[in-house]
Amino acid sequence: MEQTFRGSSQYVASAELMSTVNIAIALQKPLLIKGEPGTGKTMLAQAVADALGKQLIIWNIKSTTKAQDGLYVYDVVQRLYDSQFGTHGVDDIASYIKPGKLGEAFRSEEQVVLLIDEIDKADLEFPNDLLWELDQMEFYIPETKETVRARHRPIVIITSNAEKELPDAFLRRCVFHYIEFPGQAQMEQIIRVHFGDLDRKLVQQALAAFYWLRELRGIEKKPSTSELVDWLRALTAGGVDPELIERQIPFAGVLLKKDKDLQTLARARR
Repeated sequence: MEQTFRGSSQYVASAELMSTVNIAIALQKPLLIKGEPGTGKTMLAQAVADALGKQLIIWNIKSTTKAQDGLYVYDVVQRLYDSQFGTHGVDDIASYIKPGKLGEAFRSEEQVVLLIDEIDKADLEFPNDLLWELDQMEFYIPETKETVRARHRPIVIITSNAEKELPDAFLRRCVFHYIEFPGQAQMEQIIRVHFGDLDRKLVQQALAAFYWLRELRGIEKKPSTSELVDWLRALTAGGVDPELIERQIPFAGVLLKKDKDLQTLARARR
């Protein structure tokens, strides 16, 4: 059955992004998504899963994450504990093998969407350590002498905030897409997903102020989409007059998260 991603009611995707997702699915290659925070990288995986009617499995990567964690974990401590207290079944090593997120995706009875989120948080060897598994869709468990092969090749989406460069060997195996920060027209569409009935004047004034702030010279951490959504909620809860938004930028601390940036804003408004 043909699988085609056409966006979803909860996710505004550009035509180029939708095309890239579909190419990655057709080529059966991981889709590597980069872009600054707030461009919808993580939400894309949920949108693809929802649109195609598939389960989403999320592997959140941390600085301490190892590739092995995604395959399986051998709970040797629990086995040792059970052997000391005479629990039956300690010779069954397989019962102490717990699948990781990649293992779950491989063992699934149906094709799933696997999100490997923020891969650049891990050490430099992490992507290289997954090359075989993502290429061959299998891994070996030496404790049980078992080879786990994917029953259905998962749709793999990998996100990166570009905090560090990824190895060339890894990049060659991926389809790549950079999500540009939305322009004002696309951002208004995104806002309508979150706030269907928000006052149009409020949205227009807020967007004008938001994009002016992002372009303000000296701003170190530009506000992202999620901060814009929070700011609109704050403006609505505070009953702010739309006419005052662009001049005063009330609740600026919802948008800007650094002292220096708030000081830059204060100087610009003098």
